This record gives sequence, C-alpha cells and structure tokens, in this order.
Amino acid sequence: MNDNKNNVRDDVRGRVDALVAAGRPAEARAAARTALDADGPGAGLLLALARAHMAEDDDDHDDAAERVFREGLDTLPDDIGLLAGYAELCARTDALDRPGRHARGPVLLARLRELAPHSPELLRAETAGSSVSTNTKNSVSVRRVQSFDAARAFAGAPTPQAAAAQAAQWAAAAPHDLRLAVLAETATTLAATGRTWARLLLRRGLEYRFAAGVVVAVLIILRITVLPAVPYGVATGAGLLLGLPFLGLRKHLRAARERAAERMTTADTEAVPGDEAGVGGDRLGPLELPPVPRVTRREYAFAGAGLALLLAIGVTAYASSLAYPRYDIVAHDTFRGLKGFDLREEFDPFGAVPDGELKESTARVYAAEDAAADAAAEYLVAVTTGDFHEMRESYVYDGGILPTETEGIGIVDDTWRAGAGPYGGWMRCLRYTELATGMPRAMCVWADKGSVGMVLFTAEDNNRDAVEKTARTVGAEFLRPAAD
Repeated sequence: MNDNKNNVRDDVRGRVDALVAAGRPAEARAAARTALDADGPGAGLLLALARAHMAEDDDDHDDAAERVFREGLDTLPDDIGLLAGYAELCARTDALDRPGRHARGPVLLARLRELAPHSPELLRAETAGSSVSTNTKNSVSVRRVQSFDAARAFAGAPTPQAAAAQAAQWAAAAPHDLRLAVLAETATTLAATGRTWARLLLRRGLEYRFAAGVVVAVLIILRITVLPAVPYGVATGAGLLLGLPFLGLRKHLRAARERAAERMTTADTEAVPGDEAGVGGDRLGPLELPPVPRVTRREYAFAGAGLALLLAIGVTAYASSLAYPRYDIVAHDTFRGLKGFDLREEFDPFGAVPDGELKESTARVYAAEDAAADAAAEYLVAVTTGDFHEMRESYVYDGGILPTETEGIGIVDDTWRAGAGPYGGWMRCLRYTELATGMPRAMCVWADKGSVGMVLFTAEDNNRDAVEKTARTVGAEFLRPAAD
C-alpha cells in the first residue's frame, strides 16, 4: 500500500517538475497542492512545490517558497532535499532585501555537511550564490547553462557522436528534466556533420572573441597612428564579419532549446511510473549535472586582457589626439623670380586661431620686382604653425578657420574639397574671376594638426588638378617638417 502511495507521489512530483520545466509554474503549484491535500505531506512534493514558487523569480513567491520549506522541515528536519533547496533559496536571496533569510543559509549548509558531506545536493547548495540560476525566465542564464553543459559534454567524450549518445541516454532516463533535454538536443544538433566550427566556438568562444578583438584593436590603432586615410568603418566591418559565426551558433542553440521544450510538453502528458532514475527522487550519479558558475577564472582572465586591450586603444587614441606634426616656416624674400612683400601688418588671415596655439606665422605677397605691393600679384601665401591637435575637417570645408569666400573681390566660378594639404590634413580650393582685373584666380586653404595655410595665385588653367598641385607645391616650399 505504501509502495503504491509512494509511486503515485513520485508520478505527481514528476508531473510538477515537468510543468515547471515547461514554464507553467502556476499549474505545477496547483498539482502539488492537490496531491498534498489528498495524500498528506511528503518531502518530494513539498520540495517540488517550493521550486514551483521559486520559478516565478519574485519576492512574494520566494516568501511562499520559504514557508513551504519551513513547513516541510518542521516535520522532516533532516531531509537532504528540503535542506538543500532551502539553503539554495537563502544563498540566492539579497542580503539587504531579506537579511534574516540570507543569514539562515550558512546554518542550513552546516547541517547538510553533517548529514551528506559528499552529496550533489550539498554541492548545489554551496555553489548556489555563485552559480547561474536555471530559471527559464532568464534567457541569458538559460543560454549560459546550455553552452556550459554542451561544452562540457563534448570535452569529456572521445567523439562528438559519443557525447550526443551519452546526453540522449541521460535525457531518456530523466524525461522531466529540462536541462538534460536541452543538453541532449544541443549535443545532437552540434554533433552533426559540418558543425565542427560551431563546436569550436562553443568550447573556445572566449579565445575567438579575444582574437577578434585583437584584430579590431590593431585596425583601430593603425587608423589612429599610421593610416589616417583608412575609415573607421574598416575596423567596424571587420568586427561584424568576425562576429557572424556566433549568429549561426546562437541559431542552433535556440532551435535546440525549442525542441527540448517540445519534448518536455510531450513528457508532461506521458506517465512514467517506475522510472529507474527516480523522476522525483534521487538521480543516479551520471545524471547530476554540476552547477554553472556565474564567472569562471578563464572569463576573469580574458576580461582582464580585454580591458588591457581597451586601455591600449584609449591611450593610443588620447596620445594621438594630443600629438601634432612640427613644422618650420621658410619665409622667402623672393619666390619663383618674384619679389616678396610682408603683409602681416595689414592682412591677418589667422585671427580665428587662438594665440596660445600659434607658434610662428607669415603672410607674403609676391609680384614683379618693379610692382607695388598691392599690384596684380602672382602669389599670396600665408602660413602658420602651432599646436592644432583639435583641428577637424569642418574648420576647412565649412569655412570655420579661414575665409573661403571672395565677396567684393571676385566672382566664384567653382569650389571643391581638394582632399589633403601639402603634408596631409584637409584642403579646400576655389576658382574665381578677380573683379578689378578680370584675371582668373584660384585660392586654396588647408589645415592639419600642425599648420594652417592659404595660397592665392593666378590660374589661367581651369583644371582642378593643376590648381591643387600648385597649392600643394607652394605650401610645401613654405613649410618644412621640423627635425626631431
């Protein structure tokens, strides 16, 4: 008679556990309460009811779970399952929110060590505070548990197929265990032909992510230091491409979880009397999966290496942002057979540049030997050097630092972004017709992080390339990179 009663309780507990695994904790609680009212208190049913409350993951249901544990322990004070479940609840409780419950955890663990010093229940309870909850409401935890179990299964088996077969046996022995069902589906999926890369990512995902991070970091540092013309989009694109394999892995994992949930729904409707693994009772050793740590030592190590990588990028970017090229100005008295006149007293094109950033500057106009200073000059050159490390292309292209219009002087025919100046940076050019003389003229302005310049000259040739080439060669003759 007692054996039949115990079998019925085991069947009910199996159903309750299956309902919790299938994400239906309210139905699980109703089934457990009905059985308790009909057959009286039992440790297995009380534990199943408490876990059905814990599955809701909120304070009210945690309080209800504690009441169930205390009710059971009042009658069965030495039941290992109830002690371990209660200790796990206490370990996962916020010490500030429920200090009394949290403080009861060590007492329960001490009692467990006396009664079952080497039991899996004790291991679960001891690691509860530092392990991941398998609550299906937390999708991140579910993925972590799934990945941890599958990686462990593949690492411990001689072949992927052997790992899948072993996981299938475990799941068949405990048809109401969602974690084992997920493991079986995951191992079967990833053991298939052509999934070698997915298994590698599952077991060596940290190493792969770190290697991908190194590649992206190198591209960013190269962009900052020696290849400024390369857009940051190259590094972004490389990061996205290197991350694509994980999308395939996540797709496989998600599909395995969905199939496992279907299996649990089917198992829920099937009676499993006489389950040798003990659907509601103690499981055999191979079926006891270990707790999943919240963070492993490897993860700490790779997190530290990742932070060091980010720090290297940040330091490089900061140092690069403060750095600027050094130039010396060569102020020619004569230039290309023309006489030079100093314009600094009457013409200051660098008024928008803060004095604290300026190091040296010159402004000269060049005309024929016998021409006046304000005659039809062939060239007007103005350059300045200094610390312009905050220089941006908008200062040049949007006219923020140098005048780029000829209102009152000429009629603009064409204007364009010319790309780099004499030594890099940015340059903008325009062609216009001088009002006073009707002469075709051109003007280019440039700026980089160490110089700002302007060149005006006669431009009978309307070719843009010729204008840009002239501006760059003139600028380079007035600036020389300073010796280190």
